[in-house]
Amino acid sequence: MINLRQQFPHYLKLIRFDRPIGSYLLLWPTLWALWIAADGIPDVKILLIFVAGVFVMRSAGCAINDFADRDIDAHVERTENRPLATGVISAKEALGVFIVLSIVALLLALQLNALTIKLSVVAILLAASYPFMKRVHMLPQVHLGVAFAWAIPMAYSAINNSLPDLSIWLVFLTTIIWTTAYDTMYGMADREEDIQLGLKSTAILFGDYDKLAVGLMQLSVIILLALIGALNDLGSFYYIGVIIASVFFVYQQFLIQDRDEKRCFQAFLNNNWFGMVVFIGLALDYLI
Repeated sequence: MINLRQQFPHYLKLIRFDRPIGSYLLLWPTLWALWIAADGIPDVKILLIFVAGVFVMRSAGCAINDFADRDIDAHVERTENRPLATGVISAKEALGVFIVLSIVALLLALQLNALTIKLSVVAILLAASYPFMKRVHMLPQVHLGVAFAWAIPMAYSAINNSLPDLSIWLVFLTTIIWTTAYDTMYGMADREEDIQLGLKSTAILFGDYDKLAVGLMQLSVIILLALIGALNDLGSFYYIGVIIASVFFVYQQFLIQDRDEKRCFQAFLNNNWFGMVVFIGLALDYLI
């Protein structure tokens, strides 16, 4: 019999409760989509459902990720202290946490319209399949990008009860590219260990061209954000936000220039500020 009271702190560590960066990186583009879809501040109920959904789905993703990597994490310095790697929780427990959180996510989605409920099922399938992709192909970061970006069409459908228009699909594409860029920097920190373990990633795929690839993706994100602004008749506050956010991309390139593991991870974390500044500019533009 599992002692839930005793295991609860380990479950919190499993879902990275103490490291919410993944939730923030999922949250910002979701908020971009909600504001654009609503042409301003969205319905409060829908907003709260999506904010809660972001944290629940990210937590579920962490649980299934550690289940998938249960035989790997103990051999990687950065992950060797995770609950499954140390044995303080079992694989069945991690899978149970994922199932419970997925049910919670579906219950949240049931408060929305039928189209969004259907899209939410796809979201869970994407979250569940992503952790296994590093064994299948060299683009698991793109798969993660699609999983993160799936909140974009869901946000639009929740507000408008229809599939997105062009500008929202551009937000979807932007999120995929941005996620691939920052997760490649994350992968650069683990590249040598991933190679030894026979895993796949864009950091390994790009090789010596990793910094260039990240830079081109970052440039694409900025161009797409400018195009999104034009399509939605956004004004100076939005563009000022995008320009300021671009400075963080420049700083990230500085951080990864020597491919130092700790600085690559720092560059990954810095993307929280990028997403937040873009959102602040967007929200101010609609507000003022």
